[in-house]
Amino acid sequence: MLSRDNLLIVGLAVLAAAGGGWLEHQSRTAHSSNQVQALNVGDLRPNLVLPDLDGKQHSLSDFRGKRVLINFWASWCVPCLAEMPALNAEQRKFGDQGGIVLGIAMDEPSRVRAFLTAHPVDYPILIGRIDAPSTSLRLGDADEVLPFSVLLGEDGRVLAIRRGPLSPSDLATWLSQATAL
Repeated sequence: MLSRDNLLIVGLAVLAAAGGGWLEHQSRTAHSSNQVQALNVGDLRPNLVLPDLDGKQHSLSDFRGKRVLINFWASWCVPCLAEMPALNAEQRKFGDQGGIVLGIAMDEPSRVRAFLTAHPVDYPILIGRIDAPSTSLRLGDADEVLPFSVLLGEDGRVLAIRRGPLSPSDLATWLSQATAL
């Protein structure tokens, strides 16, 4: 039989777990806007328009006809920064074959600019919308976790979605024109 103190501790633990579950549910509900349909494999990408670091607007439709690996990252995200050299190497390898890496920074432009000054990349970087509904959410990142990658086919349809960093072999497979996913 549990003592009164132990019963109190168990009761508080149950309440804390229930409260945590409720908060998790509320968080997921807040991220899932009725106005936003997150993308799934096979869906046509939305025609989002995002600025680069100079403020020039770019549309995702500008990349139609190319296989595009969209990589969401932030300057404070350690796994994002760890995968950037591999992304850069694959861009150099496949860029002339019609594959392209497109980085979308989910961060403040000043932080992105400072990071890229110290660690330049050979692929375009756009600035994502952080406020709801975020750019990453609109492209399928339901939990808004970074890094997050979406592979678009030449026709603009989603071929693959990945939460977390991509391995070098995943990157080569994703960007290779000859590989059918």
